[in-house]
Amino acid sequence: MKYQVFDTYGQMCRRAANLISAQIILKEDCVLGLATGSTPLGIYKILVSWYEKADLDFAKVRTVNLDEYCGIAADDPQSYHYFMQKHLFSKVNIKAANAHMPNGLAADIQAECKRYDALIASLGGIDIQLLGIGHNGHIGFNEPADVFSKDTTYVKLSEDTIRSNARFFKAVSDIPRSAITMGMQSIMCSRKIILAANGKDKEDIIHKAMEGPITPEVPASILQLHPDVSVLFSKE
Repeated sequence: MKYQVFDTYGQMCRRAANLISAQIILKEDCVLGLATGSTPLGIYKILVSWYEKADLDFAKVRTVNLDEYCGIAADDPQSYHYFMQKHLFSKVNIKAANAHMPNGLAADIQAECKRYDALIASLGGIDIQLLGIGHNGHIGFNEPADVFSKDTTYVKLSEDTIRSNARFFKAVSDIPRSAITMGMQSIMCSRKIILAANGKDKEDIIHKAMEGPITPEVPASILQLHPDVSVLFSKE
């Protein structure tokens, strides 16, 4: 792992955006693995600004997102579909057909999980995957467990994750209890990974993931086995 510490969130976001933009410039039809949550917001804002200056072109870029809540429509403001449209897709020239996400309303969730894995494989895998990390070490919605999840899967969210997500919802009762998440195989087969985190409250879990034992109880610890991971951490 390559570990970089930044004084500010803005500096961290700029470094992550640099890595992603370099991938787009080197391979115009690259496959980006994208994440949601508060940490990527600054990264997407910078990428949009570079697109607006004509420094980046998303016309041939393909994307796959890590996860989506179950039971929420794509146009619901709390869905990850909506998040990506609001903060990135609607602001750049990516083609709608090239932006892929799990369908949390699929009638057959297990079939949807298999479809998503097949889709990622059909794209040739992920060139660069952006990840955040939860306070319990989850990446995507791969929660602490007895074993690492391999494939895209349906998950019941842990109480830690539900509490962390509470700030995005008006009431605790509104928070989804389940999701579809990309599995560890697709994440670990990405050619490059960026793990971005900010705030002192993430410092402890970052060190556990980077330096502690590799265990499914800290899902992000599996990244120690990947040959090209950039860990970007800002103190604020």
